[in-house]
Amino acid sequence: ETLKAFDREVNAFVDYMFGPRDARVRGWFLLDSYLPTFFLTGAYLLCIWLGNKFMKNRPPFSLRPHLIVYNLGITLLSFYMLIELILATWEGGYNLQCQNLHSAGEADIRVAKVLWWYYFSKVIEFMDTIFFVLRKKSNQITFLHVYHHATMFNIWWCVLNWIPCGQSFFGPTLNSFIHVLMYSYYGLSVIPSMRKYLWWKKYLTQAQLIQFLLTIVHTLSAAVKPCGFPFGCLMFQSSYMATLVILFINFYIKTYRKAPSRTAVKETPATTEIKNGFHKDYFAVANGLQNNKKAQ
Repeated sequence: ETLKAFDREVNAFVDYMFGPRDARVRGWFLLDSYLPTFFLTGAYLLCIWLGNKFMKNRPPFSLRPHLIVYNLGITLLSFYMLIELILATWEGGYNLQCQNLHSAGEADIRVAKVLWWYYFSKVIEFMDTIFFVLRKKSNQITFLHVYHHATMFNIWWCVLNWIPCGQSFFGPTLNSFIHVLMYSYYGLSVIPSMRKYLWWKKYLTQAQLIQFLLTIVHTLSAAVKPCGFPFGCLMFQSSYMATLVILFINFYIKTYRKAPSRTAVKETPATTEIKNGFHKDYFAVANGLQNNKKAQ
């Protein structure tokens, strides 16, 4: 009873802050109450903290087959969302410059259903960080990484409750395309024989930056020529995307613009140490990436 009362108070406060929710998504899994999203986010942060403590004096797990299956699964889900969003918005005659929440009828519901999967995918992607913890890749668990994962899940709970279609389609469409490339990269790079072909990590990060900039431009275009989409949501999304641009530029500069040190250019020894059945280079891979920070 105490939890139910707390749940009612939290949701009453959220409704007071943001106004009436979209009736079309009422009853959808995880949406009616904010508490599941809040607690899952808290559990994610707690797992990072406790997981690092747990792994401190233990050897890293390899998790190679798990990573292959996981990355393949996220790639397929992202591909589904990309195709379905393209088809749904085409069916609804969505306006690329600005699209409101109610004019496309059944196509709006179709878009909202795909965006629910996009929201749910954000909790699945918490596993990115859990794999880092289990593989003892704490250098990959940066502020950018945790900030992006934790905030996206919560932001999209709000999006699904108040603006589940219309102008909200654009960012997830671009992001789903980027994720097809990104998780394909991660999955392939877990396979040692494929790593020599994966020269395009730098360009993947550039594509992510372009994605954020295009989303900002698209969002602000609806503010310049409004179509009834909530103005406050447009401003929030633009501001949030701006924080990602700043953090990604900082990541890009640190990762790709640094002059290599003298020790870094030393020739790699011809022999490679074997540990637990894998080359030691394998343990330098974090979810498919070498010792560079993970592309978000």
